[in-house]
Amino acid sequence: MAISYNGDVTVVLDMQHRTPGNLRAFVQASLRSLRTGKTSDVRFSSTEKIEVVPMMTKKMEYSYKDGEDYVFSDPETYETVTLTPELVGDAKNYMVENGQVTMTFVDDKAVQIEVPPSVVLTVTDAPEGVRGDSANNVQKAIVLETGITVQAPLFIKTGEKIKVDTRTGKYMERA
Repeated sequence: MAISYNGDVTVVLDMQHRTPGNLRAFVQASLRSLRTGKTSDVRFSSTEKIEVVPMMTKKMEYSYKDGEDYVFSDPETYETVTLTPELVGDAKNYMVENGQVTMTFVDDKAVQIEVPPSVVLTVTDAPEGVRGDSANNVQKAIVLETGITVQAPLFIKTGEKIKVDTRTGKYMERA
């Protein structure tokens, strides 16, 4: 959710409702400012009023990397949105060209990006497994097309497509 706080629009990253001992209840929230990009921890009392700012989500496609920035396009209107590496964060590890992402907008400004729960990526480097090293579920480190390294079974070879869980970063299955 997005709220107006101290004259600035902020996105609520995390919140907890707390009731300590015999004190009044409060809400501890982690907020990221859209203007500055800084994150801060704020404590709201149970009687404080906050103003909720409307948010909108849209399906977008990752187009290409322009220097350090990432460019996305709307598949319906073909409008482009350019995001900084800080805003993209760890999602860059799971984005391939023309891959679908869900982007959240507040006041026509992109604030958050979500990748699907699992993506199919191509293996670029998979060293050969050591023969006779298969007593248990042995794994090896492989490199994927986006540059990340994941643990996968010994039978995975270079050039194969595999499915990776984007929440944990773990190998799921062959694609």
